[in-house]
Amino acid sequence: MTSSFSLTQRLARGFWQLSWLLLARWTPRPLHAWRVLLLRAWGAQVGEGCLVYADAVIWAPWQLTLGDGAAIGDAAEIYNVAPITLGARAVVSQKAFLCSASHDHRREDFPLTSAPITLGERAWVAARAIVLPGITIGAGAVVGAGSVVTRDVAAGCTVAGNPARVVRTAEGK
Repeated sequence: MTSSFSLTQRLARGFWQLSWLLLARWTPRPLHAWRVLLLRAWGAQVGEGCLVYADAVIWAPWQLTLGDGAAIGDAAEIYNVAPITLGARAVVSQKAFLCSASHDHRREDFPLTSAPITLGERAWVAARAIVLPGITIGAGAVVGAGSVVTRDVAAGCTVAGNPARVVRTAEGK
């Protein structure tokens, strides 16, 4: 089976991973500004006051956009084969997984598929939750801990479970 990525793409990712390992992974918790600077150097669009923890895993910073005050927590994984965008003050908590790619298992050649993920302003993906490709989490929405999001989440709603289901609407019901 051949790779879904060109040699140039694979080399870029390798150099990025080495850069993060040597320049960011070991840094103390408060050095968010340094880690943000490194992400920007690698092409991420990062707003002011963002918090990115040292053991976050970001697959391709050039496919990442963070609005002002957005946060990526400890051991959160941003698998951004397609673009992933976090709105202002959006939070991805510890060990959450945003996965913008999969494979078409119905085809014999098992091709890579991808679709962007968007978190609106003040959206929160809680600990160990998983967000699948092509999902939009609306402004102020909450994804409960350990949930698996397979469909878009409307603004202001809270979802929980596997698969995630609405447990509270924007109106509070």
